[in-house]
Amino acid sequence: MATRSNPLIELNGGVCCAPLRTTPLAEDEAVELARMFAALADPVRLRFLSLVANAAEVCSCDLLEALGKSQPTISHHTKTLADSGLITGDKRGRWVYWRVVPDKIDALRKALGR
Repeated sequence: MATRSNPLIELNGGVCCAPLRTTPLAEDEAVELARMFAALADPVRLRFLSLVANAAEVCSCDLLEALGKSQPTISHHTKTLADSGLITGDKRGRWVYWRVVPDKIDALRKALGR
């Protein structure tokens, strides 16, 4: 049988759980985090982000072979990740070089660690 992590307390003659010790996310923070998590809800985008997060920056040209996807598919996924704020890119000639936005990755880590 599972045990409760919060002690039981008396409340108006009845027994209840101890009050929550933390506050929920602010509405705007929850909306931003939901947008980022939604962008990561695709295996291709998760793989993409793992490649970019493990390098200073990654050229779109290198992602084609690494992910086994066509250039239009890569463009679709980079747009979704960029729109969520997780990555940013610089166009150099024909290709875009992508890198993660550290503050956004830190926000995801913090939200998961609450």
